[in-house]
Amino acid sequence: MATYIHVPPAAPAVLKLQLTVDEHDLGAGAVRIIRELRPHWDPAEVKLKLFTDGITNKLVGCYVGDSFEDVVLVRVYGNKTELLVDRENEVKSFRVFHTYGCAPRLYCTFQNGLCYEFVEGTALDPEDVRSPSIFRLIARQLAKIHSIHAHNGWLPKPNLWLKLEKYFALVPTELTDVHANARFQMEIPGRWELEQELAWMKKCLSSLGSPVVLCHNDLLCKNIIYNEKEDMVCKSIQVGMQWEE
Repeated sequence: MATYIHVPPAAPAVLKLQLTVDEHDLGAGAVRIIRELRPHWDPAEVKLKLFTDGITNKLVGCYVGDSFEDVVLVRVYGNKTELLVDRENEVKSFRVFHTYGCAPRLYCTFQNGLCYEFVEGTALDPEDVRSPSIFRLIARQLAKIHSIHAHNGWLPKPNLWLKLEKYFALVPTELTDVHANARFQMEIPGRWELEQELAWMKKCLSSLGSPVVLCHNDLLCKNIIYNEKEDMVCKSIQVGMQWEE
């Protein structure tokens, strides 16, 4: 099964909350969730920190006092991102990565998002990942991720081609805005041309004999957190991690 991911018994349980957070009122929604996760916190004393590096999702940190030792991150999914991301596998992958020390702990899920542990450090940018000291740390962490066996005896199969075909099905052939559509038709290759490239990639890459491993699948610079104090990196947000070649 291309999407099969086995969560080990050692993975902490994840609470499921039947709550929906309004993306236009993150603060109120986050406090509702904090009441469930941290009942000993006084809601009136909960402080919020909005993170703005995300492209589609919205993220807010919740804490009390002046200490950052226990910060709960509340992430609300972006509009229609469920078309691109398998949310069930995202949660499974998050739990697997945490069990092997490659991701923060996942506290809970709710109807349109999830909450997880805050990881102290700096979200990297393109200049940072060019640093030899940092890109070596990233390479070691990725090697650790790729060595995780989360198939529990199943023969892992690549999910890449299924994902790309799904993305192709979502690509529009034209846009409603006249000016945007003119630019779209001029600068973006046609679907037939892209499908030909995909067929070529599948033929060439599938013949390489590369092992199928567990991958991150959303390795943006901002999804890599560098902790200078401990000289280590980790993944801040796990999205759509699957078996890939």
